[in-house]
Amino acid sequence: MSSSNNTRRPSILICNDDGIDAPGIQALASALDGLGDLIIAAPESEQSAVGHAITVRDPVRAQSYGFEVPSGPTKAWSIAGTPADCVKLAGQELLDTPPDLVVSGINHGPNTAVNVLYSGTVSAATEAAIMGYPAIAFSLCSWSSNEFEAAGYYARMLSQHVLNEGLPAGSLLNVNIPALPFEEIEGVRITRQAKARWEESFVARTDPLDRPYYWLSGTFVNLDEGSENDLAAIDDNYVAVTPMQLDLTAYDQLDTLRNVDWDTKLDAEARPDARARRAARQADGEET
Repeated sequence: MSSSNNTRRPSILICNDDGIDAPGIQALASALDGLGDLIIAAPESEQSAVGHAITVRDPVRAQSYGFEVPSGPTKAWSIAGTPADCVKLAGQELLDTPPDLVVSGINHGPNTAVNVLYSGTVSAATEAAIMGYPAIAFSLCSWSSNEFEAAGYYARMLSQHVLNEGLPAGSLLNVNIPALPFEEIEGVRITRQAKARWEESFVARTDPLDRPYYWLSGTFVNLDEGSENDLAAIDDNYVAVTPMQLDLTAYDQLDTLRNVDWDTKLDAEARPDARARRAARQADGEET
């Protein structure tokens, strides 16, 4: 390897779902200042809970954005799209070379348990993993606190680790940080995703024109009694680091489903060849 490659600064792409002007992405970029060459590609407006949506029926527009970290201005784009759009566009069009690391956040609010399925923050990191980039999603476990100092410290520490050690292909880290002063955080715990769900309801209302509309409401229910999951770690004041993977296959069901005699479950008249013969007979006038 040449000496120029040995001294090349890593390229770090930063995204989020709270929008490019959110305090969390400013805190994340500031925390990573000096760790590498930072590039910001974030939605122009809040995209919370959009999951892994991508834009396919409208253009995705990107504009330069004035973004500064403690060392000075850094390259940034404000993008009219989802978090996944931001990573796709940056990786394929806006960056000169692929990023060495993609980080997403720091999100306002936890992305633990089932919330990872809805999270735009996690989906930005997931898209990066799909594209072959090491990726981490960071979330502060509070909807109101703007105390990102401890979260920034752990974001830098974990980012440095991944830059040094890498991650297995098709995986990412989902990191949730308690909204506490640094001295009150117990440390890092490696966790699994907790079992939980939302008990949801819709509040029905009417607008001034007497047209109905609905507000989604709900209660988060923890269904997990274990101690090694992300929810338990946060309750114990630990930073929860959950390795995630793209493969959603339920491997424990493969053998069970493979042992089913599916042919015996098919109605003979429903088979594709039977339908084709029936259509042919109808065309010949044999059936009505």
